[in-house]
Amino acid sequence: MRATTIHGARDIRVDEVPDPTLRRPTDAIVRVTAGCICGSDLWPYRGENPIRPGATIGHECIGVVEEIGSEVRDVRVGDFVVVPFCHCDNTCPHCLNGAQSVCTNLGFTASGQAEYALVNQADGSLVSTGGVPDADLVPSVLALSDVMPTGWHAAVSAGVKPGDTVVVVGDGAVGLSGVLAASVMGAERIIAMSRHEPRQAVARSFGATHVVSARGDDAVAEVRDLTDGVGVDATLECVGTNDAMTTAIEVTRPGGGVGFVGAPHGVELSARRLFDKNVGVRGGMAPVRRYLPELLPMVLDRRIDPGQVFDLTLPLEESPDGYRAMDERRAIKVLLQP
Repeated sequence: MRATTIHGARDIRVDEVPDPTLRRPTDAIVRVTAGCICGSDLWPYRGENPIRPGATIGHECIGVVEEIGSEVRDVRVGDFVVVPFCHCDNTCPHCLNGAQSVCTNLGFTASGQAEYALVNQADGSLVSTGGVPDADLVPSVLALSDVMPTGWHAAVSAGVKPGDTVVVVGDGAVGLSGVLAASVMGAERIIAMSRHEPRQAVARSFGATHVVSARGDDAVAEVRDLTDGVGVDATLECVGTNDAMTTAIEVTRPGGGVGFVGAPHGVELSARRLFDKNVGVRGGMAPVRRYLPELLPMVLDRRIDPGQVFDLTLPLEESPDGYRAMDERRAIKVLLQP
């Protein structure tokens, strides 16, 4: 099959690689009809994460089930499915407690930017859309494989509730999805931190009431001005850097919460600062399967349109161009068509 592969920092190619095969009786193989590039894919692309030269890359996709293992009962060949980037059995104690991203049988999509993807624990992971989605819904259905549930997880972890004032740190696809999540959950004021006008426009369409383009101490001061010195009820940290986490903690009011979903790189939490401010920090890798029963109907009924985060669509063969576009912030998120 044709698949996006990574060979070194900023060395992305499209190569012919072996088709995936069933390895366990609980596996399924999905023919990818749409995949995409994630902001977290930029960490290895920039050389910030370890790289295994020649490895396939990409963990977000949707498509049609082509083959199933002997123990798969609920998923059928021909089903059109959302593929959560983190696979789970949905029956272990952690899954039953809402932490499917820490399943005892955890697996991950490893070739979402390819023609086929192997899914572990097919019954627990895959969610059928009930048929092939209309073409205009494809981007939003694809967003359910990662970024929308991840933004949702940030809002859940931060404790967003109706009437809240919320800050979203990060204007990538996850941060923008967090804005949408906070809006759906009833936040009264949503402050999006963004320096880029196209991203600010998406944030506003998703429900942002204010935009702060400053960074660091200046951003904290601006948020405090907007909240009469109190700070916000909940903050969504959607970047994963130390500066982003520091800002998130500082803009949150005493007794408020920070939900963090940015993959941490160099983040150092000050227990003393959290203690002094009485601020709680929760979050982590999103349990996508947990949220799909709630989010999928909203997408299919067109109540939410998270697919707006996709502002560039390319054929699979041009995925290296997609990486460059996202790395240079010329695109928010790139949709790839095999």
